Amino acid sequence: MAVEPQHPVRRAIVRNVRAVFNDSASGEQPVIPSQDALFAPDTPIRMVHADVTAMMVGGISALLLQMLHPHALRGVLDHSTFRSDLHGRLRRTARFIAMTTYGHRDEADKVIARVNAIHRTVKGTLPDGTPYSATDPSVLAWVHLAEATSFLDAHLRYVRPAMPRRDRDLYFEQFAEVARRLHADPVPTSEAGARSMMRDMRGEMEGSPDARAVAAEILSPRGQTSAAMAVQPLLAGAAVDLLPSFAVSMLGLRRRTLSALPVRAGTYAMGRTLRWAFGSQRRD
Repeated sequence: MAVEPQHPVRRAIVRNVRAVFNDSASGEQPVIPSQDALFAPDTPIRMVHADVTAMMVGGISALLLQMLHPHALRGVLDHSTFRSDLHGRLRRTARFIAMTTYGHRDEADKVIARVNAIHRTVKGTLPDGTPYSATDPSVLAWVHLAEATSFLDAHLRYVRPAMPRRDRDLYFEQFAEVARRLHADPVPTSEAGARSMMRDMRGEMEGSPDARAVAAEILSPRGQTSAAMAVQPLLAGAAVDLLPSFAVSMLGLRRRTLSALPVRAGTYAMGRTLRWAFGSQRRD
């Protein structure tokens, strides 16, 4: 069971973070880690997905990468409410990650089945008439690859830069289990496999005007709480800083060399503060 922090500043930070990730109006509560989850405690996937700051940075970076796939982009434009509710989209993604990583395996199966059902309704045609579907295994593979590499890269940069290779490989192997249940194919099961797959799939990506417009919207300041609005520019800068160079170029973004160090320092400090608030420690 999660222990409520006693320090008043800690309580305030934890309360604000939980407000960002849980829709209290619909009765959502923080996911309590289960001993009967898909993944055992103290394994790489549970450690990587536990750091709030790195996951926020990685989540934004992953979403930017995903928009480079023409089919994933069109599915978002045609079927998603992200333009009016980006916070809601990110919150739902974060909750899916939390449920499949920490929740009881029965609850994980339910949310996976729910997402698969939603995917079956997401289909249409590209502007050139090419049909697309969110059930396409290769599109799902790119979505998963963008998330897995972004989450791990953010963790390596801001939490555990000396994470052993065996743990990094096990992270991809564990996360692959969720991807397969979502019918993604192919799915990397090692870091080398993921990096190779990223290179192989680059040729399928497009830095279209729509992708650039969506990227600009993702990075524009917005939020439902003052706390979220205050940290959004820092998280956006860190997410762009995390992107592979080809994605920065294709999305028409600028990686500002002079501001990179302050962004990294600020994000690192934010991560340390949140780990202090939640009573967790970085493991080097």
